[in-house]
Amino acid sequence: MRKGIHPAYRPVVFRDASAGFQMLTRSTATSEKAVEWEDGRTYPVVDVDVSSASHPFYTGRGRVLDTAGRVERFNRRYGKA
Repeated sequence: MRKGIHPAYRPVVFRDASAGFQMLTRSTATSEKAVEWEDGRTYPVVDVDVSSASHPFYTGRGRVLDTAGRVERFNRRYGKA
């Protein structure tokens, strides 16, 4: 890789506050905030809205959408008379 053109790739903590979930990984994401990790070191922290701990697909708390009702309503509204 060429020197000086790539962002710094370093350890970063991603935190999902809604689920109380934190994950330490490597990233080029930057943040002004920092958090002390379990190993005693301080890492930049990036707050995320959704993670695998809070996403309905991974948690199994997904909603079942009524697609048949939506199609029927669409056909009544815009279908041939």
